[in-house]
Amino acid sequence: MIPKKIEVILKSKVNTEFRCQAAANSLDIDIEKKSIHHLKIDNINIPENWNIGLVYGNSGSGKTTMIKHLFGDDIFDVKLDLEKPIINQLPEDMTYDECALMLNGIGLNSVPCWIRPLKTLSNGQKARAEAVFLMCQNKEIVFIDEWTSVVDRTVAKAMSVCLYKYAKRNNKKIVLCSCHFDILEWLNPDWMIDCNKQEFQLPTSEDFFFRKREELKFTIKRIGRESWRYFSKYHYLNENLPSGRLFLYGLFCNNDQIGFQCYASYVPGRQEILHFNRTVVHPDYNGLGLGIKMINATSKILKKEFDKTYLTQCKIMGKFSSIPVFKSMIKNKEWKFLGQKRIMGKMSMRNSVKREKTIRAKGVKFYKFLYVGK
Repeated sequence: MIPKKIEVILKSKVNTEFRCQAAANSLDIDIEKKSIHHLKIDNINIPENWNIGLVYGNSGSGKTTMIKHLFGDDIFDVKLDLEKPIINQLPEDMTYDECALMLNGIGLNSVPCWIRPLKTLSNGQKARAEAVFLMCQNKEIVFIDEWTSVVDRTVAKAMSVCLYKYAKRNNKKIVLCSCHFDILEWLNPDWMIDCNKQEFQLPTSEDFFFRKREELKFTIKRIGRESWRYFSKYHYLNENLPSGRLFLYGLFCNNDQIGFQCYASYVPGRQEILHFNRTVVHPDYNGLGLGIKMINATSKILKKEFDKTYLTQCKIMGKFSSIPVFKSMIKNKEWKFLGQKRIMGKMSMRNSVKREKTIRAKGVKFYKFLYVGK
């Protein structure tokens, strides 16, 4: 466990070659003293029950070296093969369902990201994959270095709130090292070591570490078909959009499209039925609940637009197999659950694999919802 007092002296080798000495002399720097960093933190009192600890400090403040000094040099080692998918690198004794639960729990819930080589993922997706890998090692405390250092700051907040939820839900103990202060209100740590101030901090009130979470603003716009080519790789269906009359919307963070939503009218008539499908939020932004928010907002926009422009009534429905979407919608009062049905897959006559051994043989469960609004 983390001790009550930490004192670490970090000393780098002094270089006395001409240019280094000339640079030091130009400002009359004591090169010996400037090569020593003394980190001393007293009165460390970790609570008995905790889930997230944050070691915060600027680059060079000694946070990573201090944690390694206390717990070993190998605590941050993530021995992942960039050529292999993350799901194949989780412990062999984990079942597929356990792997899926772990990946979904940390916000990496795009199945295509599970099965693609790690080198093809974005920095945010790799960071989540590394966190999953570390948390599967069955260690009492999981240590993660440089948390959110290589990602966009909105992505950093999505990653942090997702990790917070996962740690609380599964009662995991996670210590994060970070040089970013903007993730505090999203991580909601149980304790913090500030290496800049060289002090230990416990929250004495709900807003001790942080202010109220800022409002992240996203916009929705009608779009064309062109962006589906980019978002299709994150969706579990094929790369083609459905047939029929389509209504397409994009979710934007600033000027960057980070979400895609499609509605299809398969049989236009006196009362059109529009089915939502191809709901995709870029994996970097998972964890903020943007999927269901995008579905609700676009359904409201589309129904209002339909009633005004097409002068006809419409029903908005959803029929899908995604469990995360089902879990969000079943709790949402804007949607009425109409039931579920298991649909069996078809086997090709040329396929020699026996039907009972395939996943499709068990069927795919579909959930059906009707939009009722607020």
